[in-house]
Amino acid sequence: MAIQFTSHEVKDYLKEKRKLKSFLSDLFSAEGQGLRSLHYIFCSDAYLLEINRQFLQHDTYTDIVTFEMGEDPAITEGEIYISVDRVLENADKFKVPVAQELHRVIFHGALHLCGFKDKSKKDAALMRSKEDEYLVKYFGNKIT
Repeated sequence: MAIQFTSHEVKDYLKEKRKLKSFLSDLFSAEGQGLRSLHYIFCSDAYLLEINRQFLQHDTYTDIVTFEMGEDPAITEGEIYISVDRVLENADKFKVPVAQELHRVIFHGALHLCGFKDKSKKDAALMRSKEDEYLVKYFGNKIT
């Protein structure tokens, strides 16, 4: 099992990568999902917009695009693209620390790969609840 983090032409805001890799592994286990490989790519709005256009035919900015690359639905082999520009803007908009918003999006992508959806109101509420649960587990009361 391998979890990687890559910054593509953006500042690296991620700290304690070893701790986060272990936590993500535990998240997949807790959700009953196998994990073979997971690659997070942190990028700009422009880069993620091109991915959104090319692969999803969406012409909109977004904070995250998640791809399942494997053939076995029980074992994740995924790529998650995160716009650092969107994370910074949303942290400011929602008046939360950048680290909190960054990790919310990181966990959001992992939860998608574990089978959680967010298109309906009910699904979105469950997704938000799971994000909050994992933020508390990861940070406790020390979000900075």
